Amino acid sequence: MWLKLVIVILLALILISLFSGLFFLMKDTDGRGRLVSALSVRIGLTVLLMALIAWGFWAGQLTWHAPWLH
Repeated sequence: MWLKLVIVILLALILISLFSGLFFLMKDTDGRGRLVSALSVRIGLTVLLMALIAWGFWAGQLTWHAPWLH
C-alpha cells in the first residue's frame, strides 16, 4: 500500500514542478536558470517514478487489473 501512496505523491510533485516550470517560463526574465532547474527536478522525479513502478511490478506489489488480460 505504501508504494501506491509514494507513486501518487511523486505524481503530485511532478505536476507541481511542471507548473513551476511554466511559471518560470512566463515570468523569469532575468535568466537565472530556474526553468532549467525545474526541468531537471521534473526529469529526476519522473525517472524515480518509473523505477518505482518497474520495481512494484517486479516485486508483485503492483498488478494489472484490466479485464482483457485475465
